[in-house]
Amino acid sequence: MRRIARVTPVAWMVAAAFAGLAGTAVAQEKKGVTEAEIRYQAGASPMAGQDMHQNVNPAAPQMTKAEFDKARQIYFERCAGCHGVLRKGATGKPLTSDITLPRGTEYLKTFIKYGSPAGMPNWGTSGDLTDAEVDLMARYVQQEPPTPPEFGMEDMKKTWKVLIAPEKRPTKKMNDWDISNIFSVTLRDTGEIALIDGASKQIINIVKTGYAVHISRTSGSGRYLYVIGRDAKINLIDLWMEKPDNVAEIRVGLEARSVETSKDKKFKDQLAIAGSYWPPQYTIMKGDTLEPMKIVATRGMVVGTQEYHPEPRVASIVGSHDKPQFIVNVKETGKILLVDYSDLKNLKTTEIEAARFLHDGGWDASKRYFMVAANESNKIAVVDSKEDKLAALVDVGRIPHPGRGANFKDPKSGPVWATGHLGDDTISLIGTDPKGNPKSAWKVVRTLKGQGGGNLFIKTHPKSSNLWVDTPLNPDPKIHQSVAVFDIKNLDKPFEVLPIGEWAGVGEGAKRITQPEYNKAGDEVWFSVWSAKNQQSAIVVVDDKTRKLKAVIKDSRIVTPTGKFNVHNTQHDVY
Repeated sequence: MRRIARVTPVAWMVAAAFAGLAGTAVAQEKKGVTEAEIRYQAGASPMAGQDMHQNVNPAAPQMTKAEFDKARQIYFERCAGCHGVLRKGATGKPLTSDITLPRGTEYLKTFIKYGSPAGMPNWGTSGDLTDAEVDLMARYVQQEPPTPPEFGMEDMKKTWKVLIAPEKRPTKKMNDWDISNIFSVTLRDTGEIALIDGASKQIINIVKTGYAVHISRTSGSGRYLYVIGRDAKINLIDLWMEKPDNVAEIRVGLEARSVETSKDKKFKDQLAIAGSYWPPQYTIMKGDTLEPMKIVATRGMVVGTQEYHPEPRVASIVGSHDKPQFIVNVKETGKILLVDYSDLKNLKTTEIEAARFLHDGGWDASKRYFMVAANESNKIAVVDSKEDKLAALVDVGRIPHPGRGANFKDPKSGPVWATGHLGDDTISLIGTDPKGNPKSAWKVVRTLKGQGGGNLFIKTHPKSSNLWVDTPLNPDPKIHQSVAVFDIKNLDKPFEVLPIGEWAGVGEGAKRITQPEYNKAGDEVWFSVWSAKNQQSAIVVVDDKTRKLKAVIKDSRIVTPTGKFNVHNTQHDVY
């Protein structure tokens, strides 16, 4: 496990100087950085193996092709998540050659080795990179950034496959499963999902998908399941089949995170939309075949500074339930796009200025207001989907990461929506009832203290009085192998800690507990026990009322489980 080394005075001066060059005041550099943030931000990109155009800069240090290719792989595995594909900066600072060349190799080596309190990992002193690799990366970032290929309609259609045509699919449900209580479980490192029956806890099928599925979404009718991998591959699964399986697939880019379906009653199952990290764009497809119909670029100006950004990634998308509208969140520009999909030929889009860097979020209980985290701005943006405008920007804790968030009634302030945070141990409760509780609306009405930083998902259910908070990215095994649970009816009570990792009984491994998810009835909570690919993982099921262990799902096919998506809750956005 990586530890953050103490920053030496020399490294501090280098970090401060580099930050100043990148346009950030030294005073801002003193905020500190947690290991949870580093684990989250420095994630691998599936683009490391892509062919890219490379310019040779005669002013840059010499590199052989083998050295360049190795450095490029390290960059996309370690750095692209923060600094961007084109090194123009995202949540991290720009690393383009006009900035790095004047600094020189020795300067950059020190910065890469020791890191900075602003969020740059100490890659050398942590042991993640050798001195030779630090030198390699210092020379690499002085080269012109290699340019990945674009991915347009022609490219998409080459990957598009209809495995079973709609007219050859069942006309009624052909199995005995309660498909509304099926869980789609991401098996991150095998490129698969497990379809698990919520009642019997049996695996119905292991379905081949793209790499590291990020999310599963259900069609408006509940028949189809859409999953998208980080390699931008979408799989369409028909739950009516005798054995639910793929019926269509497509790649919509080189890297992606989000997929959604048309939820308006007039358009159920008709459309799907996917947002890409690269190229920066979203694609609208036919809902029953994934045939690509329209591609829209998201490159544009950043909120506030109005500077052009060439790589604004699509972070998350939700579908409105009462109108033909997709809500598309663009990370780097801080803009929320309200896309009216009723007429694709004459597409109407409302652009809302929110804050950088937009990430994930969900609906309030009324499904009128969409709440989305602007994580590096430490804010939650509130969109009024009825009025098509920004209702509020709410200051919260450090790096909010709500998943879909959690809706319940605070005993004092009425309806609230809650988010946890990656960068601190707080849970922020935001009032969401401007008519019934106007004094509490769009304010943090209560702040709970959890186990620690590194939270990714927070969850409750309309039928539950529990609020579950995971901490899978916390460096302390006691914390990341357990969950905290609060009593919604008495939020002044301390949280209870449940040893989910211990209950799993899987032996050695990281056993990071992630993403609580309810069953359809709202009386069970499922947790992923996530260990390495070569170690045993499991799904632990807890009785929501008693908070006692109910079942452990173990199977050699359950490898690196992360996200879990109950069909009914996903279809109706219940959280």
